[in-house]
Amino acid sequence: MKTIFNTFFIAFLLLTSFALTAQESPYNSGQKYTIAEIVVSGDTNFSEATIITFSGLRKGEVIAIPGERISEALKKLWGSNLFSNIDIYLTKTVGDTAYLEISLQDLPELNNLEIRGVKKGKKDAIIKDNKLNKGVKVTENLITTTKNYLTDKYRKEGFYNTKVSVTTSFLNDSIEKSRVNMLVDIQKNDKVKIKDIDFIGNEKLSDKQLRKAMKDTKQKNFLRFLKRSKYVKATYKEDLVKVVDKYKENGYRDARVISDSIYNNPDGTISIAIKVEEGEKYTFGKIAFVGNTIFNDQLLAGLLGIQPGDTYNGVELKKRIADDSRPDAQDITTLYQDSGYLFSTINPVEISADGNVIDMEIRISEGKPAYFNNVSVVGNDKTNDRVIYRELRTRPGQLYSKTAVVRTVRELGQLGFFDAQQLSPNFKNANPNEGTLDMEYSVVEKGSSQIELQGGYGGGGFIGTLGLSFNNFAIKDIFKREAYKPVPTGDGQSLALRLQASRFYQTYSFSFTEPWLGGKRPVQFSTSLSHTKQFLYDPRTRDADKSKRFNITGLTVGLAKRLTRPDDYFTLSQAVSFQHYDLQNYNTGLFTFGDGYSQNLSYTIGLSRDNTHTDPIYPTGGSRFSVTAKFSPPYSMFNNVDYTALKDERAALDPANPDDYARMGEIDQERYKWLEFYKVKFKGDWYTKVVDKLVIKTGLEFGFLGAYNQDRGVIPFERFFVGGDGLGNYSLDGRESIALRGYPNQSLSSQDGGTIYNKFSLEVRYPITLGAQAKIYALSFVEGGNSFDNFKDYNPFELKRSAGVGLRIFMPAFGLLGIDFGYGFDSLPGQNSPNGWETHFIIGQQF
Repeated sequence: MKTIFNTFFIAFLLLTSFALTAQESPYNSGQKYTIAEIVVSGDTNFSEATIITFSGLRKGEVIAIPGERISEALKKLWGSNLFSNIDIYLTKTVGDTAYLEISLQDLPELNNLEIRGVKKGKKDAIIKDNKLNKGVKVTENLITTTKNYLTDKYRKEGFYNTKVSVTTSFLNDSIEKSRVNMLVDIQKNDKVKIKDIDFIGNEKLSDKQLRKAMKDTKQKNFLRFLKRSKYVKATYKEDLVKVVDKYKENGYRDARVISDSIYNNPDGTISIAIKVEEGEKYTFGKIAFVGNTIFNDQLLAGLLGIQPGDTYNGVELKKRIADDSRPDAQDITTLYQDSGYLFSTINPVEISADGNVIDMEIRISEGKPAYFNNVSVVGNDKTNDRVIYRELRTRPGQLYSKTAVVRTVRELGQLGFFDAQQLSPNFKNANPNEGTLDMEYSVVEKGSSQIELQGGYGGGGFIGTLGLSFNNFAIKDIFKREAYKPVPTGDGQSLALRLQASRFYQTYSFSFTEPWLGGKRPVQFSTSLSHTKQFLYDPRTRDADKSKRFNITGLTVGLAKRLTRPDDYFTLSQAVSFQHYDLQNYNTGLFTFGDGYSQNLSYTIGLSRDNTHTDPIYPTGGSRFSVTAKFSPPYSMFNNVDYTALKDERAALDPANPDDYARMGEIDQERYKWLEFYKVKFKGDWYTKVVDKLVIKTGLEFGFLGAYNQDRGVIPFERFFVGGDGLGNYSLDGRESIALRGYPNQSLSSQDGGTIYNKFSLEVRYPITLGAQAKIYALSFVEGGNSFDNFKDYNPFELKRSAGVGLRIFMPAFGLLGIDFGYGFDSLPGQNSPNGWETHFIIGQQF
């Protein structure tokens, strides 16, 4: 009876207790009172009026005690995250009036923070990520989240035994505020490496096959560089799923991981034992399509690509239906979505598994075709809307197409105005019943104008380059003062100014490009104007003799049109260019006429195709190639000059005889008064994503300079100079500098340049980061190439080979920075030993 009585007594107390504590006269529970007074007590620096305002209670208000208004006041005060203890008391009642007291204590503020166990450079990031700035309110939640964040952070980096402690101590000083000092002690301990990964119960697949399936969890191997043998719990769990997927790829659909165990070894490493159950091997049986009316069974079966009797592969089956890893995958889902059926669903269902043969139905619910309702772009502050909207391949009223959405994202990224990694298509207001959706493209703008600053030695002295390149220019605003931020931008045009100079030459150039001439069609208009002054080297003074010069003035006008056939990745470009070469007292071995001129009127036609994936800084797929032909009119066919006679006469002259040499100059002046040539080039780059973001880039280049009339000969202009970083010293005579790392600039061509060259390259790239603030990737390369003076000497397998490593950094504040270390395996012309190591730099600045 005593136990029963105590139980009822406790229950009675619980049922009759309430949130408010009455300290004076009794009152009726739930009765309504008028608040006569509210006082504030406790340890706080906030004024009484401020706290009462926070609570939402006010003098004269009629409330029920206890009731919802008291609960709401407590929630508001707790929700301010300013106090560590809050109570509301009913101090007394007089009739139907009530006197309340709010008692609370301020949360302490952070005064001093000490972080132990990490380098000084890491502390700022910890403070920023956890908001541990001086003056922040120190809550239990702040302490817990800081501890969990740091523990998870270092465990992900392989420090599995990381211990983090966060302690606080109150500060006693003359300041009335409650303040604490915080100590964050991080004990990362040694990285936990995986010594062994052993599998138990596997007979069909070997340990090696299963270890390979684990992409991020690897056992120790001194030959491995890209994936270290660190243990990270989250990725380890993902890799266990990949082990099961490996079995499913080989027909063992019932395979599963029964258990896994982790053992600590005396040397500080761990060993992992994974027990699997393999099950029986299955094959595909009959595959039927159900619910399809738009596409017939034959088309869908061909796209699925699975035949009865094939080994069951559940992973591949899902990819053939919907490959989420590739936005441009050719699967059944893409087939439907490219035809407008965004709301279609495709589900593979096993209907029979007799005799380990699985019969399947691919059940398709096609739904209504979807049409774009509204299409919008957000995030562009500088670039004008029309510049973006003209690139969109999705328009209001059009039938939905997944390929069109993917293509739009890629082409917006290739504009170079936006951070390609942050481009995203957002589906809004999708309505399966009405068959409509809104599409919003979210962009993040980045700096697209550049200042090019380069310096180096070449051509007999120091060479400096200053270039201004405005890649999102707006020429219509050039006279609007308010548009200069720092230059008029937003229309997608390009304007470039460049100055390059040394003791021996000066080059000035200007170029302008409008990608949509007239604003209606993607027809690119471009023009460029350049002027070069070349001064002759004086061997006596070892300086430039400015009384002996070679001036080049050039003008180029071009049009490029985006094609629709064979597909709309193709571009046809055409250009007409004119260069005037003026020699004044400029006698060299290259030009036998020291006073004279040459003129070059040429037409260039090119066909290019570019379907590289999204990010122009780090393409992860697709290809880019171009083939161009540049040629002059065949003057020798109609100018009535006997070039055979001139050739024979020149061959009979003695260059050592001053009169003969002067005559040679007259002959060459006649031969090169108007340059006659044709020039063919091909360049192709292919990008292949191997695994994760590891990309292989392969490249091929070829160039040939020829003559219509062999008696007139190949001109001494427009030639190829192979070797080095490819930046070149100057474009004295239309020459082209071809990069081939591991050798000095232009060292693999004869003095006058080659008339034919080829180059092969392979580059492996891996990103360190592709964030908005910086894109950094490492690379290794092998390449080979060479140039030749004439076609009869050409041998595509006679290569100057090199290999090396490099690093590229792209930041909006600095543009592209790069360094390559290349080793030349072959000797330079006239040498017998390998060229050895060469260092090449790329420097640019962007704002």
